[in-house]
Amino acid sequence: MYAVAILTGQLRLRRKAFANPEDSLRHGGLKFCREDADVERCRRLHHNDMECIYPFLFIGALYCMLDPSPSIARLHFRIFFLARLVHTVAYLFALKAPTRSLAYTVGQIPCFSMAFKIVVNVASYW
Repeated sequence: MYAVAILTGQLRLRRKAFANPEDSLRHGGLKFCREDADVERCRRLHHNDMECIYPFLFIGALYCMLDPSPSIARLHFRIFFLARLVHTVAYLFALKAPTRSLAYTVGQIPCFSMAFKIVVNVASYW
């Protein structure tokens, strides 16, 4: 996610496509306060990362508090990581559908699995 943020900034500089007038003035004038298709693709990817990775971190932290089997926890984390990696590559390079959506779906499976385990554990106390 951090690498995508850096890539977005670098693309803005290379393509001279700035979101704010003050940035465009610093780099050549108001004509560079514009959108670029590749910069927007990176921004959408970064936004999608934030929508998926932050909840995963929260759910994963709660899941770890349940003292799960280390091998099962590792499996959840690896599946999520690999799925997000494939999703990032598919998004950046505009790979043929349904690569990106499949990677997204596979990445959600460990999230739902961990969330289910959390809910079952909490419900056992009621």
